[in-house]
Amino acid sequence: MPVVMKRCDTGCCEVEEEHVEEIISELEEKIRVLKEQNAELLEEVRRVEGEKRYVESELFRLQKELNRMRAEMERLKSPPLIIGSIKDVLADGKVIVKSSTGPDFIVSISEYVPREDLVVGARVSLNKQTLAIMKVLPPSLDPIVTGAEIIDKPIITYDDIGGLKDQIRDIQEAVEDPLLRPELYRKVGIEPPKGVLLVGPPGTGKTLLAKAVANATEATFIRLVGSELVQKYIGEGARLVRELFEMAKEKAPSIVFIDELDSVGAKRLEASTSGDREVQRTLMQLLAELDGFNPLSDVKIIGATNRPDILDEALLRPGRFDRIIKITSPDHDGRLEIFRIHTSKMNVDENISIPSLALKSEGATGAEIKAICTEAGMFAIRDGRDHVKVVDFDRAIVKVMTREEENVVHHGVMFA
Repeated sequence: MPVVMKRCDTGCCEVEEEHVEEIISELEEKIRVLKEQNAELLEEVRRVEGEKRYVESELFRLQKELNRMRAEMERLKSPPLIIGSIKDVLADGKVIVKSSTGPDFIVSISEYVPREDLVVGARVSLNKQTLAIMKVLPPSLDPIVTGAEIIDKPIITYDDIGGLKDQIRDIQEAVEDPLLRPELYRKVGIEPPKGVLLVGPPGTGKTLLAKAVANATEATFIRLVGSELVQKYIGEGARLVRELFEMAKEKAPSIVFIDELDSVGAKRLEASTSGDREVQRTLMQLLAELDGFNPLSDVKIIGATNRPDILDEALLRPGRFDRIIKITSPDHDGRLEIFRIHTSKMNVDENISIPSLALKSEGATGAEIKAICTEAGMFAIRDGRDHVKVVDFDRAIVKVMTREEENVVHHGVMFA
């Protein structure tokens, strides 16, 4: 085979064709290796760029956290503020405040405090060193007051109450009409009752009646048990009463319902302990608040008790709890109406006679009738049925009424 000789471009040498092919393959291999290395380098660059972005974001987060911690440290290092109350606003821009430490001071006002918020009685924060007013604080209410049952509009209506037609009429005249139609009383020239006292044994519907009138007037319903107003320390109970009525004015139109009024309104006796005297201070504050109300205002007071015989006479005099509404156990027609209200939502047999149930449950209160309906439904569920039979109601009546009789015998429950 002849050897093919080629001259290079410069003409300085000749290369065999076989050697040229080897050189080309070597160059191609180097190019492939360089491409692979280039791809690896590109991948490494992308990885490093990703790490760089992560480090930059982490650095930004840490700087933000550092700034927050510095601000928190500065806030914690700032001197505490003193709580005070405004006693008078002077013409020269100064304010007389009473600090929580005791004495009164004439102080300056920070330029950041709105002047229209500076009213007598407002709570303010004072600089510890200069006692200058730094901020106007919102009014404080005790957790017992704010934790009371507050319902913007109760769902209970007059249709949910049976056997109390006369009582509903009385409470409408004393509470609902003054809130909705005050002009009627102005035309006649009389003042409606300031307060209404509901008197009756437990379970007769006192709370339901108060909620129903709040629903009819679309008023805020504020319910508090009288015993919650009795506190350990001197003056705390009276303060709770003041804050309760302040909250009622803020949420007006409102109805304040004080349940178990006898726990705070019992008769005052000469011989008493320090605890009794604190209860009497709370009672006197309640009397003062009742005297300060306008009968045609947007706040109405309803009390409830099952022991009217132990109430203080000052509570029952005209001008405080003017109208006393007695609520007794329902008669036959009342029990009939209550049974119809509760069984209307139940899946009962067609042969059940509501008049017969009312006759069998003589002496039962509204709460006991509701318990009878609930127990009858429980007996039906126990037997694996989705409807209630007459036998279920018979067993429920025996169970509920027997239990109530035992409670009366064992605990000596009596209603005067």
